[in-house]
Amino acid sequence: MSFAKWIGGAIGWSFGGPIGAIIGIALGSFVDNISGSDSPLLEDKRSKKRGQDPYRRMPNYRRKRQQPKTQSGDFEVSLLILASIIIKADGKQDQRELDFVRQQFKSMYGKERANHAFELFKQISKQQISMRQVCLQIKQMMDHASRLQLIHFLFGIAKADGYVSENEIRQIYTMSGYLGISHKDFDSIKAMFYNSSDNAYKILKIDKTVSDDEVKRAYRKMAKKYHPDRVVHLGREHQEGAEEKFRQVQEAYEHIQNERGFK
Repeated sequence: MSFAKWIGGAIGWSFGGPIGAIIGIALGSFVDNISGSDSPLLEDKRSKKRGQDPYRRMPNYRRKRQQPKTQSGDFEVSLLILASIIIKADGKQDQRELDFVRQQFKSMYGKERANHAFELFKQISKQQISMRQVCLQIKQMMDHASRLQLIHFLFGIAKADGYVSENEIRQIYTMSGYLGISHKDFDSIKAMFYNSSDNAYKILKIDKTVSDDEVKRAYRKMAKKYHPDRVVHLGREHQEGAEEKFRQVQEAYEHIQNERGFK
């Protein structure tokens, strides 16, 4: 698979607005290595030479009234951009975090596609990115279940070096706000990456003082929210990440069951 074909399949709705601009800049270093008259990237280059802006042909994401269905490539590009922000949140790019990103993409997409994604990621990482603008575009274009999955992946990247710094937490928290993720949903996902006595309750978004029946209701609600089928439209590669999140909800419920001794 050539790089041109890969990126052509990956951009989806994201090739427009601030995300489109970021991807366009990142692809600049690859243009000279891409051949073929039907390459959209070369067409964009020729359009610029004619004094045209290729993004004028693309729909304005702010004007979309109906949320299009998020595809695997849309999620992929969004994750690349947000991950580049998180990795720089503590003032350095830790090799363990970079390796985690590469490994995650390799496990999800296979070696060749992961290599393409990581090359693009390195170019994106060199840019100054407006977190707010990018997240607002994602919020408008991406369904809620997929946005929850993004936050889960970002915490995984942040913890790849063994510790989630306060700067990383603040960055992810700010992102979650722009993405339309509630404070309770943020705390629930965050709790999946820490070990403490009350994390099981935080994952289920309940207080320790609630009744057993309320625990059961909370579990059913969270199991439905985090069920892997909610992101089936993203493809099998992303369902595996959702299965991990779902498993942690189940483990939290089982922990409370054993602690309280109810069935």
